[in-house]
Amino acid sequence: MASLLFLSLLTFSLFTATTTTATTTTFDVTASVKKTLNFLNNPTTLQQQTQQIITPQTNTTTLSFTLHPRLSIHHTHNHKDYESLTRSRLARDSHRVDSLVTKLNFHLSGTKKSDLKPEISDPNSLLNANEISTPITSGISQGSGEYFARVGLGTPVQSYYMVIDTGSDINWLQCEPCMDCYQQTDPVFNPTASTSYTRLPCNSQQCNSLEMTTCQSNTCLYQVSYGDGSYTVGDFVTETVSFGKNSVPKVALGCGHDNEGLFVGAAGLLGLGGGSLSLPSQIKATSFSYCLVDRDSKSASTLEFNSAAPGNSITAPLLRNPRVKTYLYVGMTGITVGGRPLSIPPSVFAVDDSGRGGAIVDSGTAVTRLQSQAYNALRDAFTQQARNLRQTDGFSLFDTCYDFSSMSRVAVPTVGFTFAGGKTLALRPENYLIPVNSDGKFCLAFAPTDSALSIIGNVQQQGTRVGYDFNKGVVSFSPNNC
Repeated sequence: MASLLFLSLLTFSLFTATTTTATTTTFDVTASVKKTLNFLNNPTTLQQQTQQIITPQTNTTTLSFTLHPRLSIHHTHNHKDYESLTRSRLARDSHRVDSLVTKLNFHLSGTKKSDLKPEISDPNSLLNANEISTPITSGISQGSGEYFARVGLGTPVQSYYMVIDTGSDINWLQCEPCMDCYQQTDPVFNPTASTSYTRLPCNSQQCNSLEMTTCQSNTCLYQVSYGDGSYTVGDFVTETVSFGKNSVPKVALGCGHDNEGLFVGAAGLLGLGGGSLSLPSQIKATSFSYCLVDRDSKSASTLEFNSAAPGNSITAPLLRNPRVKTYLYVGMTGITVGGRPLSIPPSVFAVDDSGRGGAIVDSGTAVTRLQSQAYNALRDAFTQQARNLRQTDGFSLFDTCYDFSSMSRVAVPTVGFTFAGGKTLALRPENYLIPVNSDGKFCLAFAPTDSALSIIGNVQQQGTRVGYDFNKGVVSFSPNNC
């Protein structure tokens, strides 16, 4: 692993280095606070959203879904103010990070796949068969995934809102008949209404690729359990997935008859990870990209497959961990604050020989998690350079917060991520200073983690098109390209 990382660093050192030279940038406090008030007073409804799948571009190999922030679809909430909403989001985010770390630690523990296949005939017993997950507790009160794609499924095609998840591989949706289904925006998928719906036999390659599976009357049954207690259980099938006028037949997915957890509003989940059952792998995509709009906005963007990266993209090595095929790692080497690199050894962001460490870019995690050494260096440099700003008490995950209530615009230190080859992605101030209420309290949107895994969250990704090119082996970042 160390040698692979060295070769990647050597290869990408040929890129022309760019550095963030600006020491400060202007943050529009008034506009940010206004968005929190608009969100609470004018919740988005489905009628305000476009519900048509974007037609693929002139290049017929390019496939595209529309992409929406969660609360623009599942817009009902019980939060009396923005502070309450923020606390709910951060609680959900902690569950998400626990899920990713649990999955990683399981794969690194040396457990064999055969140990996960229960010898049982009752599919309901699958719920109790997975001893590696945490005890099942409902996550419904915490909401759902962060971003939804509008996906066409079945024949005739029906459209569904599905969570996108770069941290998992299995695609699934809720199906009739429901033993237990959570609330979703669209009608629950009815397999009998689709002529392209086919159950997979137990000896199929797709069934054998599952980690948790068993058989019933030669029908493959699946289970996916997430580290936060969420789960889905049902038939493993193939179905047609439609991208506007184009479609791909026989995509393997779970038809869940018993589902619970952090997915309220969505019909299911699209796995965008690196495993063989993920959607990019199954449709043989050479690349995919997405752009995440502001979570409080009414706008939408796209999830695209086989589209070329924009010309202004900042690129980094796409690294793989042979112990964990799902996660897509980025060759991150450092962080800048005020245009100056921090004293963080690049090894902090590298995958070691045991498969631990490294940095992933995750669509479902909101707040970027950094190892304590890296986080402390970032926080200390930022607070030192922002010492003229009025600091205030911490908030939930955040220990570095500011009172901007008397300001309309403020100069703040710049922050950037540096990748192998020396290229730096300069973040907008909205990507690292976020409002936690509507009264002008803002916090530095990073948090420390005890895990060796660093996670670049979607707060830092908002407004940037993130792309994965499997042929070129690069991750691309194109700011202001939603």
